[in-house]
Amino acid sequence: MPLPKGSLSSASSDTVNEGSSALKHLDYDDNDAISHCSTADTVHDDESKYKSPFITVNRSQESLSDASGTGSFVPSRIFKRRWWSNMAIRARRKLGEEIEMEQDLARGLLADQLLIGHRRRKARSYWFNYCVFGGIGGLTILAFLLTVNLMLGIATLFWSEDIDHILRNWGKPGSGTEGLAWYPTDFLRDVPPIPCHSHNDYWRKVPLFSALRAGCTGVEADVWLYGGELYVGHNTASLQRNRTFQSLYVNPLVQILERQNPQTEFYNGTDHGVFDTDSGQSLTLLVDLKTGGAETWPVVLKHLEPLRERGWLSFVENGEVHRRPVTVVGTGNTPFDVLMANATYRDAFFDAPLDEMWEPRHVTPEMAGWPEFADGMPGDSPEEEGSPEETGDHAMTGDKGQGKSGVLPTDEFNETNSYYASVAFTKSVGRLWRGKLTQRHLKVIRGQIRGAHRRGLKVRYWDLPSWPLGLRNHVWDVLVREGVDMLNVDDLRAASRQVW
Repeated sequence: MPLPKGSLSSASSDTVNEGSSALKHLDYDDNDAISHCSTADTVHDDESKYKSPFITVNRSQESLSDASGTGSFVPSRIFKRRWWSNMAIRARRKLGEEIEMEQDLARGLLADQLLIGHRRRKARSYWFNYCVFGGIGGLTILAFLLTVNLMLGIATLFWSEDIDHILRNWGKPGSGTEGLAWYPTDFLRDVPPIPCHSHNDYWRKVPLFSALRAGCTGVEADVWLYGGELYVGHNTASLQRNRTFQSLYVNPLVQILERQNPQTEFYNGTDHGVFDTDSGQSLTLLVDLKTGGAETWPVVLKHLEPLRERGWLSFVENGEVHRRPVTVVGTGNTPFDVLMANATYRDAFFDAPLDEMWEPRHVTPEMAGWPEFADGMPGDSPEEEGSPEETGDHAMTGDKGQGKSGVLPTDEFNETNSYYASVAFTKSVGRLWRGKLTQRHLKVIRGQIRGAHRRGLKVRYWDLPSWPLGLRNHVWDVLVREGVDMLNVDDLRAASRQVW
């Protein structure tokens, strides 16, 4: 409803007058205002009111003057005083917020430190448990393996080889083996021949048969001539009347080959060897002469007559080699000149010196007159000490030993006069100071193998390291891989089972 004219002006005048009179009676104290405004209850209970103006004054009133005519309006002064109080409150609030932030930060840093400490303690606990329980677990496994190994070792004392079962009655009265010439017909029906040489074969529980049962294609007999008889043994202290070259090797071989070459309506031959799985494999009989070569070698040839007359010895006739079930090779004090006396027919071969056959990979005409491989390292000097197999009683008889007796500087070795090319490993290759074969050792081995194979001869190293077993197995493995034709072994079981 519209107001009547004049009412607005009168109302405004009354309002101004009432406001002016009211303001005149107000007496403000700054300290009292600040104290009242700074109380904690006022700040926390009603913070919102300090964010808005303390007194709302109409814009129209700012142009008015009080009745005294001073030209200043009282609400403006009041507003200034309230603004100062607001600034103090805000400063205190800001200080409180900063203190709270610092406290929160301190609590956060403390929490981080506690977390880091917990993680460190957890990590230390983890490694402690890992080391303790891991060590206990490792020791438990080791103890288990050692126990199993011990049990297997004890079990081998009760488990015997097939050779023991087959030959357990060897030499006993009533067994038919009193003459050391017994041979079961199915003895080698499942034995494959392997290129290993039974070193000092006469030391076996059953000479010859133990090597054949293991598959060895080479056996060795050390012979001594006394009173026209050839005795077999490593030295004179081991010689016995019933252990002769004839009884331990010649006669058993005759009986074996008679059973392998029966005269029936189905077969009438003489070329079947001792191995059923490979009838063409020839058995090498290495005869090591321990007494004077010139006197002993003719007796050896005489004792081989039972094999010769049956056509079982490999021979050379008119420069051509004919392989048969048994190949006889002379070593030790065997004289090369006596062996080569018959130029038209020979049924025995020489064990040539391997250390004199070293050749480089590529031979040129300029290298023909070069000396043999030598660089001053251990094992290169021919004057270095050898093993008992090479020295022994040779010095007393005047014989020079393996590959040297009866040899002239102009003599040449090939497949028509020799079968093996042998040498003592330590003397020729050198000692294994580092526990393994070095490049220098391999250079010597490869050069010797190269020279022997060019002459058509089979390589054999004797005096191989036998201990530690890891070193022995390492040498065996390298020699086989490098092309050695006959591995000289003492441990028949390890060689035949190839545990290396």
